[in-house]
Amino acid sequence: MKKILITFLLSLGFCLNVQAQEMFKLSDQCQEDVMNMIKCKLGDDVSADDAIDSMKLRANLLNFKLVGHMPLSEQVTAMGGKSNRMEIFQFCDAMIAAQMVKHSLAFAGYLPCRISVVVDDNGQAWLITLNMDKTMGDANLPKELKNLGMKVRNNIYSIITAGVEGDL
Repeated sequence: MKKILITFLLSLGFCLNVQAQEMFKLSDQCQEDVMNMIKCKLGDDVSADDAIDSMKLRANLLNFKLVGHMPLSEQVTAMGGKSNRMEIFQFCDAMIAAQMVKHSLAFAGYLPCRISVVVDDNGQAWLITLNMDKTMGDANLPKELKNLGMKVRNNIYSIITAGVEGDL
């Protein structure tokens, strides 16, 4: 219920004050992984296609734009190679991105926010994204930008959780 309320408030634009106090909780299917990443195992009844549709719908609800899609496994196949399914989806709020980069050019390296869909050799689908809690903790941002960073964090974590749970 808490996740639904936060998502509703985000969609209405009341995000700065709420997110300064509340942190969206990732699905229990998610865990910290190597290289400052989070990986999330899809639920048993959630296909990769269902997860992608759910992420796109959630992003739309949050007014977070899908600004890029890279079907890497298709490119590998086109080049004569073999690859399990591997796609990268890029989401962004351009106005927040511009403010973050104005504060520090280093943020350009994180843009846009990525969520990867990867199927392992056992056929298990995963969603992978940056561990934003660690990244934001290292950023040393002024209060206004911390609130915007929290908005981005909550939106990306909401999007990935929708995908993991197949929450259409």
